[in-house]
Amino acid sequence: MYESLIIETKGADDGALVDMMTSATRTEAQHAARRLAAIAELTHRRCTDHEDRDLWACDGWDAAAAEIGAALTINRWQAASQMQLALALRDRLPEVGALLAAGDLPLQLVTQICWHTEHVQDPATLTLIDIAMAGSAREWGPLSKADTIRQIDSWIEKFDPAAVRRTRNAVRGRDVEFGKPGDPAGVTSVWGLLLATDAELLKRTLTAMAYEVCDDDPRSLAQRRADALGILAVRGDRLPCHCGNPDCPAAGTDPRAAAVVIHALTGAAPQPVSDPLLDAPESKPPVTADTPVAEALAPLPEPEPVSDQTAVGFLLGGPVIRAVLLSDLAARGATVKTVTTPQVPAAGQPQYRPSIALDHYVRMRDITCMHPGCDQPAVDADLDHTVAWPAGATHPGNLTPKCRKHHLIKTFYSGATGWHTRQHPDGTIVWTAPTGHTYTTVPGSRILFPDKHFPSVPPPPPATATPSDQPGRDLMMPTRRRTRAADRTRRIRHERTLNWAELMESAPTAEAKLQLAQRLIDGDSSPPF
Repeated sequence: MYESLIIETKGADDGALVDMMTSATRTEAQHAARRLAAIAELTHRRCTDHEDRDLWACDGWDAAAAEIGAALTINRWQAASQMQLALALRDRLPEVGALLAAGDLPLQLVTQICWHTEHVQDPATLTLIDIAMAGSAREWGPLSKADTIRQIDSWIEKFDPAAVRRTRNAVRGRDVEFGKPGDPAGVTSVWGLLLATDAELLKRTLTAMAYEVCDDDPRSLAQRRADALGILAVRGDRLPCHCGNPDCPAAGTDPRAAAVVIHALTGAAPQPVSDPLLDAPESKPPVTADTPVAEALAPLPEPEPVSDQTAVGFLLGGPVIRAVLLSDLAARGATVKTVTTPQVPAAGQPQYRPSIALDHYVRMRDITCMHPGCDQPAVDADLDHTVAWPAGATHPGNLTPKCRKHHLIKTFYSGATGWHTRQHPDGTIVWTAPTGHTYTTVPGSRILFPDKHFPSVPPPPPATATPSDQPGRDLMMPTRRRTRAADRTRRIRHERTLNWAELMESAPTAEAKLQLAQRLIDGDSSPPF
């Protein structure tokens, strides 16, 4: 199929290529609208057909997110974002949604409009904003993102000034995030939004730590600052020098490696190795005033080969570690554990809770929660019996990690119209959704290490009975103090209250304050004062 597209583009002139791009962009928006309409309807059904579950910790919203996440192969946070956008277009901004369905607006712009109008609560005001946005949004295409946001906020300001997302919301949105799809192996990108004061303090601290090493340290200033951040992560206060000089006053053990436990799929522990890419200590002695010129200019010797080039590992709840990095971490004091086959009787272990060895084996085999699309690390997940114990054995072929939400989904949203799971001996699970669609998830070790054979065990014995839903089982479901809708209303009301207070405070004259107060009385259906 894609080969035919390549042939088609090669045979087209420049004008035809531009037409193809614009047509495809239009079609993409139309398909996005179709997808969001289906998401909105399914979310509506799951959230309104079971009002008795509104106080459940895993409510109808979570149930819908589990189904949508499985269908789109995304995690539950991404599914929830799609659900919020879909409901906003269907129930709050139908005119803007119609432009998306016609392909007249791109999805990115529509998403910005929905997010920025979230705090508008009065239905009549929201209708006016929807019509105004739909009438002018076609002209915003060439604008930058910042200019587009200003245009959106200007319309909201005209009709409901308390609904504008103000500058302080950027402060409230501060966060630190880790990783993105394009990160190279062995490194993880980190980006965040900090208070300006915190960012300056962090910058000064990292720079000061980077200058604590001696002049022979082979790392650049940027690399030392990056390593210093890792030292802070393990509550260290000093960056060890990598010069390799035995009498260096800045040398010492690396607290980062001591805090790491590496789970390696290899029969032998990784051996230390020199690797210039990892800034390992040089095997060449440092240059001094007495060093001959020929020796000082001589190239570095080739690094020793890695003892096991096929050794692979991963941090518990973290990334895969390539062999040379395994060796470097082991040399610096990291704990290395090999994944071994647990000793499990043919009938499974006799108790409900698996042994430490069995628990470790299953988490290392599966790596993440085994619900379709979920990427929660197995180390933070519950270890669940696919067939409930004691009907199902405490056995690797009947155990999988599931994050708390998906564990509750599997347990309390089962039955004739709920989720069903069937596990293969190797850990593969076939999920059947309430709609009858099936999704297959395989252990993460098979995906990350396809050339490795994870230690296997005999299949579990067949279940002694098919466990049925027990009467009153839903009483064990954890509950929340307020419904999800009440929490959202409370949060938005609080934001609007702060916005009105800020507007009143910033009004330049008493007359302006009176005008704002009159707007509050006339235009806000739920005044905060």
